[in-house]
Amino acid sequence: MTRKYTAQETLEYLLQSDDEEEEGTEPDDPVETSEEEDFTEADLSFMEADTEDEDSEEEGGPEREGPETYRSRNGEILWSSIPPPQTQGRARAEEIRRNSPGPTRYACVRAEDIKSTFELFFLSSMQKILLEMSNLEGHRVFGDEWCNVDWDEIQAFIGLLILAGVLKSHHESASSLWDSEMGRAIFRTTMPLKKFKRLTRILRFDDKRSRAARREKDKLAPIREMWERWVERLPLMYRPDINTTVDESLVGFRGRCPFKQYMPKKPAKYGIKIWAACDAKTSYCFNMQVYTGKPPGMPHERNLGKRIVLEMLNDLQGHIVTCDNFFTSYALGSELLMRKIRMIGTIRRNKPELPSTLTNARGRAQFSSLFAYTETHTIMSYIPKKNKNVLLMSTVHQDTAVSEREDRKPDMILYYNSTKGGVDNLDKIVATYTCRRKTARWPMALFYNMIDVSAYNAFVIWREINPSWRQGDSYRRRHFLEELGKALVFPFIQTRRHIPRTQASLDLMRKVQECDEEAVSSTVGPSQAGPSQTGASQAGPSQTGPSQAGPSQAGPSQTGASQAGPSQTGPSQDGPSQAGPSQAGPSQDGPSQAGPSQAGPSGAGPSQAGPSRAGPSSAKRKRCTMCLPKDFKTSIICSKCNTAICKRHSVVICHNCDL
Repeated sequence: MTRKYTAQETLEYLLQSDDEEEEGTEPDDPVETSEEEDFTEADLSFMEADTEDEDSEEEGGPEREGPETYRSRNGEILWSSIPPPQTQGRARAEEIRRNSPGPTRYACVRAEDIKSTFELFFLSSMQKILLEMSNLEGHRVFGDEWCNVDWDEIQAFIGLLILAGVLKSHHESASSLWDSEMGRAIFRTTMPLKKFKRLTRILRFDDKRSRAARREKDKLAPIREMWERWVERLPLMYRPDINTTVDESLVGFRGRCPFKQYMPKKPAKYGIKIWAACDAKTSYCFNMQVYTGKPPGMPHERNLGKRIVLEMLNDLQGHIVTCDNFFTSYALGSELLMRKIRMIGTIRRNKPELPSTLTNARGRAQFSSLFAYTETHTIMSYIPKKNKNVLLMSTVHQDTAVSEREDRKPDMILYYNSTKGGVDNLDKIVATYTCRRKTARWPMALFYNMIDVSAYNAFVIWREINPSWRQGDSYRRRHFLEELGKALVFPFIQTRRHIPRTQASLDLMRKVQECDEEAVSSTVGPSQAGPSQTGASQAGPSQTGPSQAGPSQAGPSQTGASQAGPSQTGPSQDGPSQAGPSQAGPSQDGPSQAGPSQAGPSGAGPSQAGPSRAGPSSAKRKRCTMCLPKDFKTSIICSKCNTAICKRHSVVICHNCDL
């Protein structure tokens, strides 16, 4: 049984033990000795526990309070393995954006139809430059034979280029497109092949006489003014979404150009390099810049990628830009953060701001990821296969989130893959129905690219304004380009006077012109039916039923000054008939072409005089209806419509084609 001591006895014992230690004696009481040992063991265990805690604080403390750090190669940046605690998760750049994405109010008000949407990108000042410089070149090349072109003719030229792209015939020769057998009727209907080739030859964007002086300072002088005004229109029509993409594009060209580039990874390989900024979701292009190389007499430019991105995103705020390793750098991310723009992109491993620990891929496991952080930037190193790593830098992400997929890709890579294809997708879409034709002049190659990008941007705006237009159609853009091309060429077809030689082109021209007459008739208003008066000629009463707009079909007519016989009039839909049986005197406006005719049904609007239709039983020579108002008489009658036509407008058709 253990003995219990009082407090006084314990104090005496301790004093006694101290005296014994000083004298060098050892205690004799075994019980006291065991009691001292028990006290000593308990005290030592407490001290050992304190020592272990101190050791653990010394060893484990730096991992919690001072994480593992990596110093960059240039020694200026210190990276940490733990993200900063105050900015956990993804930064919300959309909180500082002021305007919603989509077409601007300026575009919504002016985009009344497909044609007006396309014309948003071509100001009247641009049209004036194109017309003045092209007519100046035409007079220089052809002299007095040249007739000045107007905007309708240039517009029809652009429409034919777009239609050739829709038909995927941009590589097909113009002679084949205008061929009477293998070609398309729309091309022959719009303009002759000779005129198309002339327009292609004389189309200019600057004054050639002063070009040499301007080219010494600016390699893009032949098209600089036109290009700059066009680029200024792009951001005014559409506001991009939060994710944007900056990348390089290549306009294929193999001719002589002072700044032609070779890019083996591009489909065209040789051409003109263009920096482009696009919306990552819709691929709407809101800024472009032609790379003309190093300025003459200047040293090689450093930090070119940084300058390009800053200039491309000059007017944006609150967006996230995705770029490739040519542009990405630590300095670019810091500069963009000052403009309230965040960045994500791949980065080259030779950048001096990267630590060697992340660039080294040897000995690391496959599908493993390593992260490093500063207060504003994050670097990720991912191992997709053995001894190969992918490096990304981001000012958007500041976490170590990894997907649950089999390859365990980090969220940074998945986000980059979803937003990196804005410019590449634009190149792919534009190349599907491109209007680029073979040319030896690089300004024309840029002009073709301007048409392609403008047509696609107009399609994006039209689709946003009219979301129900052809909804669910897999070929919405093809139909958009078809309607755009027709809208551009129809105004010129309606004013064309020369008749196409092929029957298909002639029928198409008549159809377009009749549609225009119906539109004009509907805007004029109904006319009062009565005795028809053409010029000073007075026709006898005709039996008018509901008359039909367009050329009326007349019976056999008598040429020369003739007297129209009385004709019986029926009820007209345009108003009460005021005609009675009467005899018309000789025509005062030349030989009358109206005989006793039986008018067909007519819609509302004034009746329009059309060419007379000669009956097959007439033995006299009649005037060709295609040569009006010229006086060409002929005895040839069309077997289908009984129209008098001369040899110039007759087409020989075999029986198979006639059937």
